[in-house]
Amino acid sequence: MDVMEVMTSLVHKLNNFVFSLRLLDVVDILVVAYLIYRLLLLVRKTNSSRLLKGVLVVIAALWLSTDRLPALNFALTHVVEWGVLALIILFQPEIRRVLEQVGSSQLPFLQIFSKPQVDRETIEDAIGQIVAACGDMSKSRTGALIVFERKNQTDEILRSGTKLDAEVSSELLKNIFFVKAPMHDGAVIIREGRVLGAGCMLPLSRNVNLSRDLGMRHRAGIGMSENSDAVVVLVSEETGSISVAVGGMLKRHLMTETLDQLLRNELLPQPDEDEAQAGKKRKGLLGRLTKDKKDGGKADE
Repeated sequence: MDVMEVMTSLVHKLNNFVFSLRLLDVVDILVVAYLIYRLLLLVRKTNSSRLLKGVLVVIAALWLSTDRLPALNFALTHVVEWGVLALIILFQPEIRRVLEQVGSSQLPFLQIFSKPQVDRETIEDAIGQIVAACGDMSKSRTGALIVFERKNQTDEILRSGTKLDAEVSSELLKNIFFVKAPMHDGAVIIREGRVLGAGCMLPLSRNVNLSRDLGMRHRAGIGMSENSDAVVVLVSEETGSISVAVGGMLKRHLMTETLDQLLRNELLPQPDEDEAQAGKKRKGLLGRLTKDKKDGGKADE
């Protein structure tokens, strides 16, 4: 069979395949392609490329050992059976994060599970009190870690600290984060404009590319923003600088005016804006107003 016959055969098979496709087949292919794309993104973000290579090596060895090396094939078959469970355990945080993102998506049939809208005035008052407290704590170089809960609830994080149910006030926050207070090392959780917990422990970020001058407080704030849709406000104990973590990104060295505007933009979207416009506006504000400054001083904690 010459080259022309091979090419003719391939073109004929391709034509048969294209004309036999149905609309559902196209949808099926697109869904599978999207899932593979999301899996590759997840592997890249979690630095799991070595683990994925190991899985591929095991699968290739299993395929090559079929009908050739029965003993090896038998062992690898059992390894794969238990390996699926092991992978689920290893990737449990990532799987949970994906499911939470799906659950928090703006799908019509999921709206019945959404939390009711909180009074706008309550959130505005809470933002004003927190901005005032952060300004004072920045001047006195008092470390602080404040989490604004949004759609993803943080009940597990709350169980690690002391449960409260108090109105947000500047004096309360400064007393919680006072250096000799028993709960000053943990995080404060704000839900629906109220202080719901204090002294809470947050998950540390797994991002290995973070700057080395970031201490545990900032790594915990970034980790919280990676694992949820929360907005995290931080005050450095070493430098007094104010930072905000959203979606795994840390914006540092903020003035109180910028902090106030950023929190209002994140927590108080305009009622006439759709979700796409709100997202573009938030990203634009984060990129435009809060560029990182080079810090040649002490490391933040």
